[in-house]
Order: sequence, then C-alpha cells, then structure tokens
Amino acid sequence: MAIRPAPAWETILKRNSVERLKHELFPTELASQWERVAGTSYEKLPEEDIVRLQWFGLYHDKPKVGSFMMRIKIPSGILSAAALGTIGEIAERHGHDEGELTTRQNIQLHYITLDRFPEILDRLKRTGVTTMGGCGDVVRNITGCPVAGIDRAELFDATGVIAEAAEFFYGNREYSDLPRKHKITIAACPAQCNAPELNCVALVGTRSAGRDGFALRVGGGQSSTPRLSRNLGVFVTRERALATMRAILDVWRLTTEYRISRVKARLKFMVDDYGPAGFRRLVEERLGYVMEDLPELPLSVGEDGHMGVHEQKAPGRRYAGFPVRLGLMSGRQMRELAAVAADIGGDIRLTRRQNFVLTGIPKERLAEVLERVGAIGFPLAANRLHASSIGCIGDTHCNYSVVSTKPRLGAIIERLEGQFGAQVGDLKLNLDGCPHACGQHWTGDIGLQGTTARGPKGEPLEAFDIILRGGLGRDAAIGKPLLRRVPWAQVEDHVARLFAGYLESRMPGESFARFCVRMPDDDLISLAQGNRDAAEATAGKAAGEAVGRD
Repeated sequence: MAIRPAPAWETILKRNSVERLKHELFPTELASQWERVAGTSYEKLPEEDIVRLQWFGLYHDKPKVGSFMMRIKIPSGILSAAALGTIGEIAERHGHDEGELTTRQNIQLHYITLDRFPEILDRLKRTGVTTMGGCGDVVRNITGCPVAGIDRAELFDATGVIAEAAEFFYGNREYSDLPRKHKITIAACPAQCNAPELNCVALVGTRSAGRDGFALRVGGGQSSTPRLSRNLGVFVTRERALATMRAILDVWRLTTEYRISRVKARLKFMVDDYGPAGFRRLVEERLGYVMEDLPELPLSVGEDGHMGVHEQKAPGRRYAGFPVRLGLMSGRQMRELAAVAADIGGDIRLTRRQNFVLTGIPKERLAEVLERVGAIGFPLAANRLHASSIGCIGDTHCNYSVVSTKPRLGAIIERLEGQFGAQVGDLKLNLDGCPHACGQHWTGDIGLQGTTARGPKGEPLEAFDIILRGGLGRDAAIGKPLLRRVPWAQVEDHVARLFAGYLESRMPGESFARFCVRMPDDDLISLAQGNRDAAEATAGKAAGEAVGRD
C-alpha cells in the first residue's frame, strides 16, 4: 500500500463527531458528573452524553424513554456462582426479570435506569465482573473457549492469557480511545469453538517446537462488510501474547487515517489496505523484532459447541452443556442455576452460541444435577437445534432492528423440529434484525437478515434476506444472500423446503453447508421457492458430477 499523508487531528475532529465528543469530555469522565446525568430528564440529556454512556456498557433501549440495555463483560464467559446469582437478582429487581446471553459471552439486561446504575455497577464489581467497556470504542469482552482449563481435549490452558489481557485492557484509558470497537478472542480449543474467523484479533492455540503458543489471525468482522480474519503466519508464545496484542492495537489506533470515518475505522479495513504481510511488518516495527514464522495455520478438528456431558480434567468431575432456547434466561433462572453451581462447587460458562456449561459436577451426582437444571427450564434432552440457533435481541429492545427476531427464530425452530425431528439438530440457524450482524447471519448454515418488503397494496411487511453457503472452521466462508426480501409469511416454508431438499438429495456424509456449495444458485432458489422439478433435476446432475470428480 502506498503511504498516504496522515490526517491531522484538526481534520479528524471536524469530520468525526464521536472523536470530537471524546476530545471534549472523555466518556469515562462522565462518572464525576453522574448526579447531573441521572438527574436530567431523558429527553433533555445531550446526545453526546448518550453516546458517552456506551463506555459504561449502556445503550438506550427501544423505545427511547430513559431506560437502557446494560451489557456485562465476562471474559471467556466464565462466571462464578456468586456473580451469576447477583446478575439474576439485578435482573429481577431492575430488569423485569429478563436477561439474554450474547454471542460474545456477555449477559445483557434491559430496563436499567441511570439513577440505579451506580449501585448496580458496584454490586457487579464486588463479584468480579463489570459493565465498563461493554460498548464504545474499547476492547470489548475478550472471548474464548467456555471450557478452557477443564476440558481434556484442549491443547493447553489459555485462561491465564485471557485473564492477563482482560486485566490489562479493561478500564485502560489508553486503550479505551480506539478508532472503533475492538474484538479479541483467545483459545486453545481444538474445535475453535470461539470463532477466530470473526474477530479483530484471534490468538489460536497451537504448538511449535514443543512450545505452547498461538497462531495469529487479524481483521475479522461481520456487519455490512463482512471479513474473515487473515493469517499473519506467525507463532506467538504465551509470554509474548499481551505485548503482541498491544502492538496490533498501537499500530491501528495511532494511524490517524482510521479515525476520519467511522464507516472505515475497524481494524479489518486497515488489514484490507496493507494486506497480511504489510500489516505484519507494521506490527514487527512496533514490537522491535521479527516475529517467528509459523508455516501452517492450525485448523479446526471439527465442530464442538460443548453441549452434553463430558469428563473434566479433574478426576470424578463432569461438565454439562445445556441449550438455552433463543438465548433467553430470566433472573429467576439465573439465581436458581447459580444455587446449583454453588451447591456442587462449580461455575457457569457461557458459550458463543448463547448456551451455558455447568462445571464441576460430581460423577455420583450427575443424574440429580441434570434433573435440577432441567426443572429450572434447561432440559439437556432438548433438540440440538435449540443449541445451534442464534438470534439477536430484535426490535423489542434494539433501535436498529426492523423485525421481530427471537419470536421469529422460535417459530422457525418449532416448524423444523416438528417436521424433521432429530435430523435437523446440527443445522445452524443465525437470525439478525439488521445488517449489524450481532447474530452472525453471514456464517450460519442458513442466515436470515431482517429487512422490509411491500405487500400487494403497498403496505410494509417484515421480511428477511436468506443467506446460504456461510460457515466457520474448515469450511469458513462469508455467505451469499440468495433470496432477497422474502416476506415473513413465506420464510418458514422457504427454510423447511431447503432442509427437506438437502435430506432428499445429499451425498453420503455431506453437510448442509457443503450441499449448498455444490448446488447452483438458481436451483437453491427454486428449491426454497417450491419449484421442485427444476431443483431435483439439478441436484441429481450435480451429484453425478461430484461423483465423477471423485
């Protein structure tokens, strides 16, 4: 990339309103003015202060009447029983007894008011978690494998590296003034359950010359311009992990070009501009040494959402992964689950696919614990589709969403479960209400992005774009929107027809995603729309061609 003149800060402050408000009053300094903020009626609160509240983990809820969504950061999704119990109590008292698990292993509550927030934050901090930096131009929650440190299959225990990074970045003033949000994931999970492809920076556990360490991927992200992270081709030891992450952030945050426009501010655009090799050179210049080469990027050994019962490293202990329908968990359920965890001396781990893992279950109490958790509302025997489906919060609370999401996802799950039973258990449904892709619609087996359409009389209708061929792991790919603005009334039928066509025409051992890759666009569209003759003829032809190639 040709070197371009660095924009002056005067230009940045003129063009970028968020950089300007950060310059005028840094968001975290709002804490010293909380009495003013909480005492001002919502409609009179300056918009600049509404933006600054993001650094406290607060987004204004829909409708905009003065209540907020509060995002609780939980590194690697690992929660003590005390922390989950406290979050549950807060949800019951202040959040209408509602809570949701997110794809970044956070918990979000709603209906939080500014006058109650200082007390809530203090309670959370006493249990080891915080909301600070849950939103805003900061290092967001650092994700990882939920069973890090206890799973027998992991390459090594990466929890120490995650804890070190969280301790350094969370609340660090220098790294809370980034061009945009920054997402880090760290894991040594052989299945790469933490989706390293989708993060700004991913440390992927591997070994080199008998040493534990990480491969390094950069520049991933979704939203309206999705990217899969790129491999830098280097090996990073555990001891150098934090310094390497700092160098990456320094290279990006100190390049003023990426502060001019928020649309082009994410790290992925810098990696686009410089390429992996060029970006690596910039990081090495910042570090002051040439990083060690790693010839091959470690790939996922297969899919594993850590559901079901597994042996832990600790003798006589088990962990169990439970599906959470639609990623929703009430405050009461949190308290009751926390009580079970406290009783057995375990903890709770949140997964990327909006489920949870209960750890430390004594082998002799396994049946009892499974029954207790099932009675709380999380039966282990539920169809696996409940665990593999993701949905964002939608227009109930989100000001960006244009459709209802959780209820729509629930209706699709019910339809597929009723029609196909256990056969549909491995399908990954990712549903979003807007292009921001919090529900990761670009990389599901079937991605659904909310949009709008018009009815016969011009009336507005809820609709969805249907995205196919997305995926993670060995088949990582950004999906392709093949059907646009499908009215909600037709979406269930479209999805059911696609899966039925897959069952009828799949090759031995072929996944749904690979089936969609094999099928031409027009025939997947015909299949979804119910034009079966053309779709079936092409499926047979495509299968024959695939066999011939083998």
